[in-house]
Amino acid sequence: MLDSSLVFVDLETTGANPAFDRVIEVGIVKVSGGRIEYEWSTLVDPETSIPPLIQGFTGISNEMVRGAPRFAAVADEVFARIEGSVFVAHNARFDYGFLKNEFKRLGLAFQPRVLCTVKLSRALYPEHHRHGLDALIARHGLACDSRHRALGDARVLWDFVRRAQAEKPPEAIQAALKKAMKAPSLPSGLETTAVDAVPEAPGVYLFHGENELPLYIGKGVNMRARVQSHFAADHGSGRAMRIAREVKRIEWIETAGELGALLLEARLIKERQPVHNRQLRRNDELCAFRLVEGGEVALERVPLAGAAPDELGELYGQFKSKREAHNTLRELAAEHGLCLKRLGLEQGKGPCFNHQIRRCKGFCVGKESAAKHDLRLKAALAVLKLRAWPFPGRIAIREHDERDEEGGRCEWHLFEHWCHLGTAKSEAELHEAAQTRFDAAFDLDTYRILRRALESRAGSADILKLGRHV
Repeated sequence: MLDSSLVFVDLETTGANPAFDRVIEVGIVKVSGGRIEYEWSTLVDPETSIPPLIQGFTGISNEMVRGAPRFAAVADEVFARIEGSVFVAHNARFDYGFLKNEFKRLGLAFQPRVLCTVKLSRALYPEHHRHGLDALIARHGLACDSRHRALGDARVLWDFVRRAQAEKPPEAIQAALKKAMKAPSLPSGLETTAVDAVPEAPGVYLFHGENELPLYIGKGVNMRARVQSHFAADHGSGRAMRIAREVKRIEWIETAGELGALLLEARLIKERQPVHNRQLRRNDELCAFRLVEGGEVALERVPLAGAAPDELGELYGQFKSKREAHNTLRELAAEHGLCLKRLGLEQGKGPCFNHQIRRCKGFCVGKESAAKHDLRLKAALAVLKLRAWPFPGRIAIREHDERDEEGGRCEWHLFEHWCHLGTAKSEAELHEAAQTRFDAAFDLDTYRILRRALESRAGSADILKLGRHV
């Protein structure tokens, strides 16, 4: 295959997202029969400002692309130079994705055979962990006179392929090429166009079989890439193999970003109970502990499902079952010298088991007061304490997907006491929802998702404090 027509392609771009970032330089090295046929490159006017970070990285400034042709003006030439050849690029999904989106804007279908030199390097040199272009240059002693410029990087790729051919036997090269160019093995009942129709956008996708009950529900910031990854595997697990046999249809729901996708995925999995999802399923055994003052036992176990959201700050732990809760307590008791009877894990007269093995400081035999014991217990439980709602009322988290050409898809996720009350698609919807009464129950997955979201957005203007509803 390497003796056929190859085009080594590298792009420089305004950013990393092919859906809304643009190409600023194209470099192509055409190789036929093992010899360079020609080299070609051009700067491209991206019709937008190049971020300072990209200018520093590539050395391509706004002044350099001012007056350069727009992509529409060079599209036919780029297409003609690539058509009929194997498209070779490093991390080919990046360069291929950008060109595919540029051509799509012009109404052109772009579907060459693709060889990724990252995958090729991994297949040929599995003993190495790093396969970025800088790692390849250093490891194989390759020369690059213009790193981070399109033509310079494209030349390095051809040099890498030649070096690999010199170092590895032909059978190893062929096996690596087969592995690197392996196309996704789509299920027999699924049309190829079904995957191509999935947008390269954040959201949730649902795999369906013969009926409306989903086989599997997943999420991704790039749904098409995530869906393709399901079918690019070798189906080593039984679950992946069953999905491959059974899926007949793909449904998807776009969101403005990752937070919306996480919330929607968690809700849909609980509502629809897909057969192949193990995580985020409904769990009515979820429980926590509450400290009890003045009683014979210091703790009571309470269910988390449906717990009053405004009482969460008084609870400890997020346990999937009674057994997990009690096992955690026993570990804490052994570590902190706590009494198993005071914790409610043992009953009857006499010393508890921990005291017999000198791991209890003696509450069960009158050597320690309840107050002193419980002070140590509270300190031990501190790491398990659920966080109290840190706002005086409701909040909304604004999520904006700038890839939409008309100003960007925008959503407002409404929360109160760690409960997700809903998602508004407009400011008017948000204003109405903010004044509406909701009967929402605590959900552990929502709690975890929201805590991470708040931590990552601390101080962000995207958190809107709405106060208490009327």
